[in-house]
Amino acid sequence: MIESIESKNNIPLPDGGINKKTYTMNLGPTHPATHGVFQNILEMDGERIVSAVPTVGYIHRAFEKLAEHRPFYQITTLTDRLNYCSSPINNMGWHMTMEKLAKIELPKRVDYMRVIVMELSRIADHLVCNSVIGVDTGALTGFVYVFEFRELIYEIFEEICGSRLTTNMGRIGGFERNFSDTAWNKLDNFLKTFPKAMKEFETLLSRNKIFMDRTIDAGAISAERAINYGFTGPNLRACGVDYDIRTSHPYSSYEDFEFDVPVGQTGDTYDRYLVRNAEIWQSVRIIEQALEKIAPLDPTVYHADVPDFYLPEKAEVYTSMEALIYHFKIVMGETDIPKGEVYSAVEGGNGELGFYLISDGGRTPYRLHFRRPCFIYYQAFPEMIQGAMLSDAVVTMSSLNLIAGELDA
Repeated sequence: MIESIESKNNIPLPDGGINKKTYTMNLGPTHPATHGVFQNILEMDGERIVSAVPTVGYIHRAFEKLAEHRPFYQITTLTDRLNYCSSPINNMGWHMTMEKLAKIELPKRVDYMRVIVMELSRIADHLVCNSVIGVDTGALTGFVYVFEFRELIYEIFEEICGSRLTTNMGRIGGFERNFSDTAWNKLDNFLKTFPKAMKEFETLLSRNKIFMDRTIDAGAISAERAINYGFTGPNLRACGVDYDIRTSHPYSSYEDFEFDVPVGQTGDTYDRYLVRNAEIWQSVRIIEQALEKIAPLDPTVYHADVPDFYLPEKAEVYTSMEALIYHFKIVMGETDIPKGEVYSAVEGGNGELGFYLISDGGRTPYRLHFRRPCFIYYQAFPEMIQGAMLSDAVVTMSSLNLIAGELDA
């Protein structure tokens, strides 16, 4: 854990007592808890953290500048690499931004299919976060167990789009193809087997004395401070603030669903863990409702009628001049976009994922900014661990669900 130690001058104690010598510790970047890509320069008094300075930028890839030189439908692959624990939510968020700018209306069935995919992604994301909190407190079993069900979710994604982690799923206006029977069957199997496993996971950790001692009061933040920093998502709701974009600013027909928004009280690591667990159950509830709503709808619909953004069937390309023209324009990036300025946000796995897009009417964005929730959480990290023990820093970092790809975009 200690990568470098540097002697420092004596510092005066707040109570005016005898000075103590502190030392500097680098927690990261080459450390498993920091994903090998971000650094925390800690000033330590023994095992207690006096202050912390976070450093980002080790894998900065300039996504926003790259996006300004890509056709709109090729930007989806960049969003994959933000929060890669729930890539499809990023994909859908970008598609919805473009649909808002181009004023594209989607069929209800497409909305519900997106909801299913996004809620599966939320479950996978929360499973990773909460099981890693368990690992950081010494409980490896839950991590290994729930990854079996994360794998089942990835198999569904693979059946839908051919990819698992960085999915590039969907298109502007809907999906690139209809869900196969195999995908629906895999989804049914997941819904039948996952609830039992989730209950066992909660039994393993939620009332575990060691786990509770390690997480209660660790990395606590008040609702006022969280709002001041710009917290959203589970980390804000754990502070007791009832704010969820799916209910406050519904998108993709989320207003058609009934679900609760779990909130905590203390804003500590334990509350963040509990809120994410509760959200997993709500996601299962939403998926089950979506399946009921899809059943009576036309099973052949999976995309809006927007030929400017959707590749026509190969058979049509070979036989229709109009289809060939659309195919050429899409592949060559020659589709013009209306002028405009929009902001669109979705409830990502770890908070509000926003896209601020300015179009000058060309074929690439004039300006595109990603609102990455992890970047905001990390700014609060020094305050949250000040005065805490070193071991609390690691578990607090995990509970914030800091995803390096999103933090450093």
